[in-house]
Order: sequence, then C-alpha cells, then structure tokens
Amino acid sequence: MAIVTVAATQMACSWNRDENIARAEKLVRQAAGQGAQIILIQELFEAPYFCIDQSPEHFALAQEVDNSPLITHFQALAKELEVVLPLSFFERAGNAYYNSLVVIDADGAVLDLYRKTHIPNGPGYQEKQFFTPGDTGFKVWQTRYAKIGVGICWDQWFPETARSLALMGAELIFFPTAIGTEPQDPTINSQPHWTRTQQGHAAANLVPVIASNRIGTEQSKYEDNLETTFYGSSFIADEFGELVQQADKTSECVLVHSFDLDAVAKTRHSWGLFRDRRPTMYQTLLTSDGKQSGGR
Repeated sequence: MAIVTVAATQMACSWNRDENIARAEKLVRQAAGQGAQIILIQELFEAPYFCIDQSPEHFALAQEVDNSPLITHFQALAKELEVVLPLSFFERAGNAYYNSLVVIDADGAVLDLYRKTHIPNGPGYQEKQFFTPGDTGFKVWQTRYAKIGVGICWDQWFPETARSLALMGAELIFFPTAIGTEPQDPTINSQPHWTRTQQGHAAANLVPVIASNRIGTEQSKYEDNLETTFYGSSFIADEFGELVQQADKTSECVLVHSFDLDAVAKTRHSWGLFRDRRPTMYQTLLTSDGKQSGGR
C-alpha cells in the first residue's frame, strides 16, 4: 500500500496580509497535526480577492518568484512540518503579471512554477485586468509523497486540465480556488455546479480531486456597493468522484482524508479509460470553433 494523507483548507481573508499568512499557517499546522502530508491552501490567500474590481493599485500586491516573502515563509513551514504545499500567489515577472503557484516539497524546496492557463473575466472576477494567460503549460510534480497535478480556479472548469494532468501521471489533482456569488445577479448559486464539475474530473480520470475555496464576504476596496460572498464548500473527492469530505459554506476548517494510491492506480488501470483513448480522433480539441485550427 502507498497511503498518502491530503488536506483541504478554507478561511476568510482581510487586507491585513500578516493575519492572512498567520491564519493559513495555523490551518497548515492543524492539518499536519491530523497526519496530512499534502496540504492545499486556497487561491491568492495573502489578500482579499482583489480581482473584484479593476483598480491598478492592486498590481502592488505582486511578488517575484525568486524574491517572495510569502514563498520563503511557507518554505520554512513545509520543511519544519515535512509537508508538501501547493502555494498560490500573485506573480510579477518583468512587465508581466500572472496568477501563479509553486509546489513546495516536504524539505522546503521549491519544485517548479505553474502559471494559470485559463483566465476568466466577468463582473466581480476581473482577472484579465491583472493576469497574463499562463505560458508554462500544465505541470505535474513528483513530491516526496506522491506525483501531483495542480490547476488554479478557472482551470477547474475545463476537462482538458484534469485530463492533461492525469495523462502526465498525476496521482492526485489539486485546485486552489476563489469563487462565490455573482455581483450582477445574486440569485445565481454556482456551488453545486462547481462541485459536480470537479467530481466529474475525478470520476472520468479515476484520480482523486482536492479543492480549497475561501469563505466570507469581501467588499471592493475602491468601488462602493461591489462585494462577493465566497461559498466555501471545499472538498475531497475520491477516484470515483464521490465526496469523501466537504466543508460548509461559512466555516474556517480543515478537511483530511487518506488514499491508498496503489489501490487507486490498480482501479484506474483496470477500467481501461486510458487504454481506450483515441488521441488521433480528437483533432477538434485543437480548434476554437470545432472546425478551423486555431479558430477564426
């Protein structure tokens, strides 16, 4: 058996960055105390979800990957606790800005950088104002405990993301997230849809999926009457897409679950889903409109 214990966390964020970091560290320590070896913190947790508006002042939040106090802080924590941390942060690289993450291994080493592939844009989620589309391609990391794939928030809506990570050998797939109400229409509740979509990724690829979302109501720092209430509901789904752990919509918490990765792999291989794939028949996936390469 290859037993690996994972954790998903969720918390509220404020404009006090030190408090956010301390709160995230507390949850990581709590998860490690429950035996978690790979621990997921939500997307862009160092601050409120600033993409709620388009204010250029938010660019000051970005950090260079090689000179990031946030990354350095969690490197020390990962090394101390001997845990793996996929860590979301706002990256500055020259004149470009990215929604990025690094994976910190259990010895505190930064393994590699991933830049978010799919960048959303809509009321309350103005990410195209701040982030250049990622140029790294999807990433899978061999960590001390497992080979993991990580996407970032909007990436989780695309089956291409999870399938790519599974094809690259991911034994577990993680999604740090920031999603909640829609400012233009408060009647929309995307949470069940959000959850089911990722359950489908787990089931279709026979790979467990772990998602962390934030909680709390956040107001725009620069625009009156603009706010989003994040709906939490962080979860862990097994290789069949079944929810084995799910948080509520409002509570700070840690979810922990163990997987036998050898047993999961045996199930994945026995189903033949990857054996029976027909890559040469999927040319439409290389188009934007289903007809023309690259679309029009």
